[in-house]
Amino acid sequence: MKMINDRPIGMFDSGFGGLTVARALIDMMPRENLVYIGDTGRYPYGNKSASDVRNYALEIATSLVHDFNVKMIVVACNTAASVALKELQQTLPVPVIGVIEPGVRALLRVTRNKKVGVIGTVGTISSGAYDQAISATKAQVKLTSAACPGFVEFVERDQITGDEVLTLAEKLLGPIRDSGVDTLLLGCTHYPYLSFVISQVMGQDVALVNSADETALVVQESLLKNNIARSVSSSSKGEHEFYSSGDVQQFAELGRRFLGPELSAAKYWQTKSN
Repeated sequence: MKMINDRPIGMFDSGFGGLTVARALIDMMPRENLVYIGDTGRYPYGNKSASDVRNYALEIATSLVHDFNVKMIVVACNTAASVALKELQQTLPVPVIGVIEPGVRALLRVTRNKKVGVIGTVGTISSGAYDQAISATKAQVKLTSAACPGFVEFVERDQITGDEVLTLAEKLLGPIRDSGVDTLLLGCTHYPYLSFVISQVMGQDVALVNSADETALVVQESLLKNNIARSVSSSSKGEHEFYSSGDVQQFAELGRRFLGPELSAAKYWQTKSN
């Protein structure tokens, strides 16, 4: 059991966005070991076909299980979770957690007027995953969704403020703001980095919900439920490994700004297509 508990948690995203979830997980469970793969060589996922994204997710998740011996997988990418989560849960020998259900859980808890919004990539919004997740809760809320193409690319370039970003945000978020929502779920793990601009457009009365903290809570609950949490008696902090399928130096430099000192170095992870 000790060997199982000491195995790392595996996590992946199309790039840097999932680092918001990694940050929450590290803060909440500092003793847990972590392996993170950012698929920057093939990002963004949001404008790719569902079959391509599904194949990427299966490839990365399988590698995390077989090459890194993880005890759990966190799909820290809304687009990947929207098309591949169920298949991963059915085929992999470890628990698999996505970011969609935890995000919805937080969204429903925060709203006051029962008018809620979700923004995400084209792939995530067109999949209907959030509509289905909210419907499954049977909550009496009105959901307005909007795809935000371009947001991920701005984040990946570390361009998170400025007139260009603000202009795009006003164009994309105007309809959802005008629908009267009081709570907006950032349905892509990249979007929290644009919180300042999104809040400028939506107004101070609209609460922005980030699924990262809620996902970390669900991870903690699942570790305890499956009896695979690292021992609380362990005095050592967890070890964290970060991999990129693209430019490793860029990933390490930009990722460190997003995550913090835990991302001191990154290594190359080779995809089948490389």
